[in-house]
Amino acid sequence: MQTFEFDFPGDRPATQRAHVGVVASADLEVLVEPSDGDSASVRIRTSVDGFDDVWRNVLERFFTRYGLTGSIEINDFGATPGVVSIRLLQALDQSTHDQTPESRA
Repeated sequence: MQTFEFDFPGDRPATQRAHVGVVASADLEVLVEPSDGDSASVRIRTSVDGFDDVWRNVLERFFTRYGLTGSIEINDFGATPGVVSIRLLQALDQSTHDQTPESRA
């Protein structure tokens, strides 16, 4: 079991809590909580060791593009980078109800 913590700057605050996904084989859950500030504080707990660079790359790509801010917790059980991206987009949609991901594309 590994735990990572990252901070990313952003300009799109989470306005409400979000919970997407489940911790199950090849899946993960993302929990978002609004917080003060202009950054995302991300904590990842994963059952798969040795993917530090993959996590960093997927998260940098997401937060650079969408700028979500808040407190974000990810609990992983072997999800692929594609599943991680989908869950993050779902959490973005739920936590910023007045904004859509397409508006920043």
